[in-house]
Amino acid sequence: MNTKPFTSGLSENAVTITRVADRQWHALDDDLVVGRGHAHHRPDGRLFVSIDAWHDAIFDRLAEAMLAELPAPLYTVVDEADVELTAGWRRAGFTVRRREWEYVVPTDPRVTGLEAVVPPPGVTIVPAGQADEGLLRAVDRAIRDEVEATVGWQSMPAEVIPRPEGDTIVDPSKYAVAAAPDPYLGLIRVVTVIRPRIGLVAVRAGEQRRGIARALLAHALGTLHQSGFAAAWAEVQESNQAASALFEAIGARPMSSNLELVR
Repeated sequence: MNTKPFTSGLSENAVTITRVADRQWHALDDDLVVGRGHAHHRPDGRLFVSIDAWHDAIFDRLAEAMLAELPAPLYTVVDEADVELTAGWRRAGFTVRRREWEYVVPTDPRVTGLEAVVPPPGVTIVPAGQADEGLLRAVDRAIRDEVEATVGWQSMPAEVIPRPEGDTIVDPSKYAVAAAPDPYLGLIRVVTVIRPRIGLVAVRAGEQRRGIARALLAHALGTLHQSGFAAAWAEVQESNQAASALFEAIGARPMSSNLELVR
């Protein structure tokens, strides 16, 4: 454990910043925890940090201790509306890397306008839980390779689902796919924990602009509507104008935004 004294004015005793476990730090004021810091690897391999502290001075000391021990680059995600937290990370040397909008997406086909949407000729939608796992993994790998060769997969919405190293399909039952007679052409992933979240909708580069993404959305949202969900949520990077247009065309509304910061 690494400990350094810090006089905060919170009490007569010095506040200490202590590493209590691997990639975990506490700020202690007379045995009272007044701040916590944590670092963890996202599934894409990047190292993200977070701090929860009572006062700006404690935040700054936790950041100082963590940054001294962690390898660069480091990332964090903040709600853009949280001005104080954003300012704290800026003081620590972080800058804005990208902005993600969180959309609330209606599921009622009468609202989305997707009730009459069908896949293009020769394409069928295979419901979640019924996809061939081998073909699903093949199309996921192909799409990831195509994105990585152009804008880079890190431009996609941040993935926070824990998964074994090297496995990009955590739970095949969460994916519906667009299928041609043999290969799969696109996929959509919907995960419901507290509320349904569209984690990914993607189509092979050579099959785009055929209405496949709209057909996948029509299927997924229609299924959620039948299950009693009035809305789903999705994150879209600000620079992804095609994705923003796709969601806004079906009545989705941006409700909040997150900033990904990097140091």
